[in-house]
Amino acid sequence: MKIAKKHQSSMLEGPLLSGVIRYTVPIILTSVLQLLFNAADLIVVGKFCGSVSVGAVGATSSLTNLLVNLFIGLSVGVGVSVAHGIGSRDDEQVRNAVHTAVPLAIAGGIVLTVIGLLLSEPLLILMNTPENTLPLSAVYMKIYFCGITFTVVYNFCAAILRAAGDTRSPLIYLTLAGVVNVILNVIFVTVFHMNVAGVALATAISQAMAAILVLAALAKRKDSCKLELGRIRIQKQQLLKILRIGLPAGIQSSLFSISNVIIQSSINSFGDVFVSGNSAAVNLEGFLYATLNSFQQTAVNFVGQNVGARQYRRANNTVWICQGCVLVVGIAMGTALRTFGEQLLSIYITDSAEAIAYGLIRFSYVSLPYFMLGLLDVSTGALRGYGQSLTPMIISVLGICGIRVIWVYTVFQLPAFHSPQWLYISYPVSWFVTLVVQTVFFLRVRQRFLNSSVETA
Repeated sequence: MKIAKKHQSSMLEGPLLSGVIRYTVPIILTSVLQLLFNAADLIVVGKFCGSVSVGAVGATSSLTNLLVNLFIGLSVGVGVSVAHGIGSRDDEQVRNAVHTAVPLAIAGGIVLTVIGLLLSEPLLILMNTPENTLPLSAVYMKIYFCGITFTVVYNFCAAILRAAGDTRSPLIYLTLAGVVNVILNVIFVTVFHMNVAGVALATAISQAMAAILVLAALAKRKDSCKLELGRIRIQKQQLLKILRIGLPAGIQSSLFSISNVIIQSSINSFGDVFVSGNSAAVNLEGFLYATLNSFQQTAVNFVGQNVGARQYRRANNTVWICQGCVLVVGIAMGTALRTFGEQLLSIYITDSAEAIAYGLIRFSYVSLPYFMLGLLDVSTGALRGYGQSLTPMIISVLGICGIRVIWVYTVFQLPAFHSPQWLYISYPVSWFVTLVVQTVFFLRVRQRFLNSSVETA
């Protein structure tokens, strides 16, 4: 097997707790840097352009996630395919996965660009985006989607590196891109007075830089993850495996975004000041999500490699370690967000105490119980590492999306419950119900693999 020994030992051998932490920390830092792209956008426009511009950028987040997540979800399939190949020492599977992933990412990015340019404004109108923020939101989205191919390529290639055990390189590349993003944000907004168009352009340029760096890293590798120009083509068998695992993940993320779009539409009905406060809170909340979701990525790749190597007990132990980390970190970070919420929100919003107060409401009802979503994500990621993706998608979609949509159109419509507080309560309720059902399914899958290992022995 040509994968470097140091990458194998980090997942297939050695102490699990320290291995999980060493592997996850760079993913957390990388995810946080990705969020800083949007955070820098909001902070710069909030400081130099006002809360309306903050609301304009924030109002696009649920819609951009809806359009992008389907293709980003496919990167999960890429990572699992590579991890299985490494664990089973199948070089050809790894090579085919790598060289199928790149053209698939490029094609997906082009499709997203076309969709974004054509549908941004109509979809924003459909979401009841406030009239004073609509033009700015539409401009931001169109420019953002012009560079979306780079975002998709980066995520696919980063998934390959992580499946091979390299979580440091994506961190380094995104750090460099993040510095460029912040610098360009300030220049485009303060020097060229481009408002939200400037921060969108800065994001696109910095993501292009990250994509180029991660492609170059794959081209320089000496193992079966090496990217070779002459081998780039879509392999049918690998494409089907990537789609089988990644498509349900992408559909799940997109359907989550649909439920968030519905909730965002309800949030928009409370006016532009509330939208600004919610947008800033969502952005800060994103750092909590990114941290907890990093353990899901760890679970996917650790479980994937160990399942490929038929080390099922080690795969199972990884899941419980990730769950424990999520519980501790989630409770600590959720509490910190609520405790220091006013100071944190004031970084984004400098001209509206009312908007800050609205942001604090979200922290109270969403951030504090956020650890439940982290637990759910880890179990979902572990199931994908086991090669199970369709059933977890169905459970999550019916549980989270179904409950939220029903909540918005029933409970929230009642005059006594038509308030931000009751809208936000739909989040922890949906997480709890889905977590219970998903855990039951995970335990059944885990036991099936453990039984098969006993039978084989």
